[in-house]
Amino acid sequence: MSNSPNIEKLIEQLRILPGVGPKTAQRMAFHVLAQHRRSKAKHLAQTLEMAVQTVRHCDSCRNYCESTLCHICASPDRDPSTLCIIESPQDVWAIEQTASFKGHYFVLHGRLSPLDGIGPQDIGLDQLIKRMSTTSVQELIIATNSTVEGEATAHYIAQQAQPLNIPCSRIAHGVPMGGELEYLDGNTLSYALQARVQLDTDHVDQR
Repeated sequence: MSNSPNIEKLIEQLRILPGVGPKTAQRMAFHVLAQHRRSKAKHLAQTLEMAVQTVRHCDSCRNYCESTLCHICASPDRDPSTLCIIESPQDVWAIEQTASFKGHYFVLHGRLSPLDGIGPQDIGLDQLIKRMSTTSVQELIIATNSTVEGEATAHYIAQQAQPLNIPCSRIAHGVPMGGELEYLDGNTLSYALQARVQLDTDHVDQR
């Protein structure tokens, strides 16, 4: 137990970070309080405060940004007719790193979970339905996680899109590139078999 209430408070606040337990929080606290690191610690505190004050949700896709629209929604080079539905802003970063998607996103900031009291309005599905009804969306790519809640969310979204005649697709799940079958769990292998696709013999990589 520390003699400093401020150190105890710092350790307690650091524990709100994902994956940070008591020991890790303690190491982090003493790391930033070291005399030769205090200028960097002050800069970290200022940067964190600025981010909390200025970062908001994009009015169109609910991704994090600092203006009315994020840089993706504001870009004339993106295709607004294709909408990728994802659970978190981290997923935007992951997909953008592939440089393979040129449409727009819609960030749910969660997934349906009735047991936890999380319903459609809690994850912005009312806003999504309004966007589908009033804009030129022609395709939905549902990229929620492959969990029970993620699958339920994907199914709900597909049901809402059906009366609007908007086709929905689900990102593929299963065997990863370079993966070996003997190391896969049963659920992953079962899903991969169910979601199998026709082999395109005209575009086989000969390397």
